[in-house]
Amino acid sequence: MAEWDLTSRMGQYLDRHLVFPLLEFLSVKGIYDEHELLKGKLDLLSNTNMVDFAMDVWKSLYPDQDVPDSKTDISFTCLVQKRQEVVGQLKFLQAECEPIVKIFEDPEVARQIQSTRDGRQLFDYLARNHGFESKMVDTLYDYAKFQYECGNYSGAAEYLYFHRVLVPSDDKNAMNSLWGKLASEILMQNWDPAMEDLNRLKDVIDGSTFTNQLQVLQQRTWLIHWSLFVFFNHPKGRDMIIDLFLYQPSYLNAIQTMCPHILRYLTTAVICNKRRRTVLKDLVKVIQQESYTYQDPITEFLECLYVNFDFDGAQKKLRECETVLVNDFFLVACLEEFIENARLFIFETFCRIHQCISISMLAEKLNMTPDEAERWIVNLIRNARLDAKIDSKLGHVVMGTQAVSPYQQVIEKTKGLAFRSQMLLHNLDKRKGKEDQDSVPHWGAQDVGF
Repeated sequence: MAEWDLTSRMGQYLDRHLVFPLLEFLSVKGIYDEHELLKGKLDLLSNTNMVDFAMDVWKSLYPDQDVPDSKTDISFTCLVQKRQEVVGQLKFLQAECEPIVKIFEDPEVARQIQSTRDGRQLFDYLARNHGFESKMVDTLYDYAKFQYECGNYSGAAEYLYFHRVLVPSDDKNAMNSLWGKLASEILMQNWDPAMEDLNRLKDVIDGSTFTNQLQVLQQRTWLIHWSLFVFFNHPKGRDMIIDLFLYQPSYLNAIQTMCPHILRYLTTAVICNKRRRTVLKDLVKVIQQESYTYQDPITEFLECLYVNFDFDGAQKKLRECETVLVNDFFLVACLEEFIENARLFIFETFCRIHQCISISMLAEKLNMTPDEAERWIVNLIRNARLDAKIDSKLGHVVMGTQAVSPYQQVIEKTKGLAFRSQMLLHNLDKRKGKEDQDSVPHWGAQDVGF
């Protein structure tokens, strides 16, 4: 099971707080030794302010020992002392931010925030009517960051929202604030606001002209990984992941260059999305191109079926896919839908290359009785618009010939062209007139804080 686990690869591009849900999932699945997982959690917690959580993990890791102090365990900060320091710092920041919070609680200020698009105009209004000062913006950011490190994601999201609407795009903490707001919404499982923040951050990354193109590639790679939390939980996520990962060249290039393992999630989204089957050809091309750098049962399933036409191999890979899906944090909820659609793919492909098919043989492969298989096949033929007849007396499915019309061929050839052209124009407009920026998000990766 651990053979196909991607947690160690994913964690390189995630904030440490986003790694905790993945470790909790692995703990439930029992893939790794629980002692090692607890040590991993403790290591992640050592650079946060979630001291109570760290104490609980330490007690689980060493149930026969007291919580360590600096004299008995020099590798771990004294938790009791650190807790006192965190509480003291929190009280100090609360006192610093109290007048700022009172300003934002004013109903008229809330109305101005909702109606004003210009941050400079809003800042002038607050300065004129409430004595707001520029240093308060940095204080607000520091308080939001501290709340995040303490695990108070709702407070962090609220204050980062205020920070975002007040600072210009070239502010030193503007990009960090966007990453922090996205992480907070993900951890609270607020998928609609998270989708808005994801799109806003994507626009900023795509619209910025960085002096170092490696920074752009890094930020897109982080965004790709963070977006998985949103795409596999938001109702429109499975459509948007296809549009972003497969049909936006800059993001497809980032996947091919930095993280080809993301093809697992793109492939799953395509297989589970019945309305987007037309993208299979484009996806299979990408999978073939990257097969030398990354393969797993999910990508190999499509290769077996649509490249090699190896139906026995596809069936074998499908059984392996079930193991992969069950043990993947992002994909476990897709299991039933994936298996059902994968069976449909096998059947429809089989029907298109065979003239006569035995119902009993299909029933055996699909783990059904012949009667159940016959009813299932009837519905499939109707829904897939296949030219076929069922001979119940002989127990066969007889396929007819199905020529592709020139009209359909034109549609297939031009599919996606309009979308790609639109995105190209959009990116050109975004880049035009933008000043060089040189900011790297500090929310990304485990060893970086915002």
